[in-house]
Amino acid sequence: MSNDFTCSISSIRFDENYHPADSTRLTTNFANLARGEHRQENLRKTLRMINNRFNALASWDNPTADRYSVEVDIVSANMDIKGNGDTFPVIETLKTTIIDHKDNKRIEGMIGNSFSSYVRDYDFSIVLPDHFDKNPTSPPPEHFGDLHGKLFQHLLNSDAYQANFSKKPVICLSVSTSKTYHRTNNQHPVLGVEYRQDEYSLTDEYFHKMGLTVRYFMPTGSAAPLAFYFAGDLLSDYTDLELISTISTMDTFQKIYRPEIYNANSTAGQVYQPSLKYQDYSLTQIVYDREERSQLAVKQGKITEEQFIKPYQSILEQWAANYSAQKETVKKHAA
Repeated sequence: MSNDFTCSISSIRFDENYHPADSTRLTTNFANLARGEHRQENLRKTLRMINNRFNALASWDNPTADRYSVEVDIVSANMDIKGNGDTFPVIETLKTTIIDHKDNKRIEGMIGNSFSSYVRDYDFSIVLPDHFDKNPTSPPPEHFGDLHGKLFQHLLNSDAYQANFSKKPVICLSVSTSKTYHRTNNQHPVLGVEYRQDEYSLTDEYFHKMGLTVRYFMPTGSAAPLAFYFAGDLLSDYTDLELISTISTMDTFQKIYRPEIYNANSTAGQVYQPSLKYQDYSLTQIVYDREERSQLAVKQGKITEEQFIKPYQSILEQWAANYSAQKETVKKHAA
């Protein structure tokens, strides 16, 4: 069985004129914002929040807090399983570019940031509920997330990814509401104070199968820690401006999507238990339909089952059984 599932990369600018592509998961934060009568106002306000957050963090040589702005591109990775030209949208992430208005130059930002996956919808909205319906007291299936993890690693090792990006992605998500986080004495000048927990969440374990490690940091000005998923060394592989581009982008989305945690009126303490039932928080002026997002996740999981999992099941199972990230030629990413 060949490992040559063909990957291709495409992108679209996330700006005030953005319209979601047909293949974009509608549960995705940025797609949700770009719908309805408030779509353009939503997008303008979101981009303004990102830029303001970036300048607040990149405050050196920036006395009027307007030196930088951030361009955001939505990056879609598609995979051709049979080699016949029929592709399925496997992964969607964000790529940031930093505009330095003082020096009049463009600076590479971070690839990753948000993370969107139809196969993850299938795993968490179809496979997992079905398993717990039948086995309510048992842990998740032993091989839960294996296929998704191997598809993701195959993408990172692909010629298409390495031709477009010089570094591996950093994914920045919300912390889990089912876990308790403890503040440490470790503090990074950009990422902020580090938190740790005694036990990984199901999402942490899922991303581990993608080859990613997790650390939790609360940047200056944030109300709660963020979960950073990465391969390599988060603290030395990326520049300060790259890290700030991720923080400013994803802290903004989390304030919109989970205001109870990330737009709370008080910051996380020494021991922190995130909760969506917290009452003392502020709403952004951006319209976001969280209830519809939850409903769509199930619908999109079913679409994945019908259009990807079942039609290619035997191929995918054989490929996954024989796949090993170590067998692929791993090309070094430029620093």
